[in-house]
Amino acid sequence: MAEFLTTTGISYNLEELIKNSDEKLFLVSPYLQIAGSLKHLIAERDLRKIDIRVVYRKDNKINAEDMSFLQELTSVKISACENLHAKCYLNENTAIIASMNLYLYSQQNNREMGIKVEKEKDPDLYNDIFKEVMVILQTSQQPEFSVKKLEKDAPTASKKVPKKINKKQQKKDMGFCIRCGNDLKFNPEKPLCHKCFKSWEKYNNPKYTEKFCHACGTEYSSTVAKPVCYACYKKLGK
Repeated sequence: MAEFLTTTGISYNLEELIKNSDEKLFLVSPYLQIAGSLKHLIAERDLRKIDIRVVYRKDNKINAEDMSFLQELTSVKISACENLHAKCYLNENTAIIASMNLYLYSQQNNREMGIKVEKEKDPDLYNDIFKEVMVILQTSQQPEFSVKKLEKDAPTASKKVPKKINKKQQKKDMGFCIRCGNDLKFNPEKPLCHKCFKSWEKYNNPKYTEKFCHACGTEYSSTVAKPVCYACYKKLGK
């Protein structure tokens, strides 16, 4: 039997749905503004190489920060659907149909409602939902955007580089500590200087937000798991 959800129930169960995705994760929402907590969960699922699909409404423009985040993930396929109004979140065991978009403002301010369907308890209903989501995926198209346009439109926070860095004279093997910005040998596996690593090691959280890109030294919300900015990520071909 389906379970009724209020706003807080949708938010909580959506997090659980993402965390418990081991094979597939389908996120269907006309409008996107992904909360930071959900980004961390999605990125963690991406590391496990599961099938992740994100579908949004074709005539809606995703903000550059979210598009950049989704593009950096290796297992995510993004598509746009004409006249999409449905909101559905699904993994291999659970489906949530709700009034709430995958939109931070909706989660924090709107009064929403929805239902949760477990495949084990109601397989016929779950399969009907899954089939309709597959139809939406099949009728969707890849969004039209270019990397250059995304980089141009992206809110890069600041082009300011730490004073001691001269990017024109930067050596190929030179990198920067993602926490303090000091010079460091370029190694994405070790993007923190010794002093900052000791501080980071106390909590050992690879998704903790730092301050600089390891490759170019510009101000950027990097992490130990993803230490380079989008532009450098593309240049490095990783």
